[in-house]
Amino acid sequence: MKEINNYIEHTLLKPDATEAELKKLFDEAVAYKFLGVCVNPVNVRFAKEYLNGSNVKIVTVVGFPLGASRSDVKAFETAKAIEDGADEVDMVLNITAMKDKKYSLVQSDLEAVVAAAGAIPVKVILETDLLTSDEIKQASLICAKSGASFVKTSTGFVKNGAGAKAPDVRVMYETVKDFGLEVKASGGIKTYDDAVKLIEAGAARLGTSSGAAIVKG
Repeated sequence: MKEINNYIEHTLLKPDATEAELKKLFDEAVAYKFLGVCVNPVNVRFAKEYLNGSNVKIVTVVGFPLGASRSDVKAFETAKAIEDGADEVDMVLNITAMKDKKYSLVQSDLEAVVAAAGAIPVKVILETDLLTSDEIKQASLICAKSGASFVKTSTGFVKNGAGAKAPDVRVMYETVKDFGLEVKASGGIKTYDDAVKLIEAGAARLGTSSGAAIVKG
């Protein structure tokens, strides 16, 4: 296993995040040598400027948190985020279409964002708390067909949702590993033990707002 900090995308996506809180997030990312920070699109340009000269990746979210935007809107949001300096994009799939088994619509939605992102990696948020194990597997396969780089568990915004769970991560990992995709676990990761369990289940990235606590053990 790599050092735990090398898995972490230090995350601040709450709607009332202040500039002071963002600066604290960025400073911690540099201090602990986290792989990246994950912020809302409106904060990407600020993050890029503040972290200029560091090795910290700028990650942002698209169609967040519901996944219910039109595909062309998600694609436009992706393009603008990249213009502002995003290094990676985490998008929410069309969950309604997934539940209704409209798999071609799910795939075309993902493909629109992947096309807009070009060489920028796209992670697809499945919102696993809303899906069955079979749906998680099917959604992961669609992600593999769409050209995405990662499948991701959760937004962290589902009310009463548990977020990232090791069994779900294992299903995702076993489904996509032979297609060259990786897994990002996010949502409810609070402790070092949580992080290790998810990595052992197959996660290559961890999205968490508790990065500093996790690296301190």
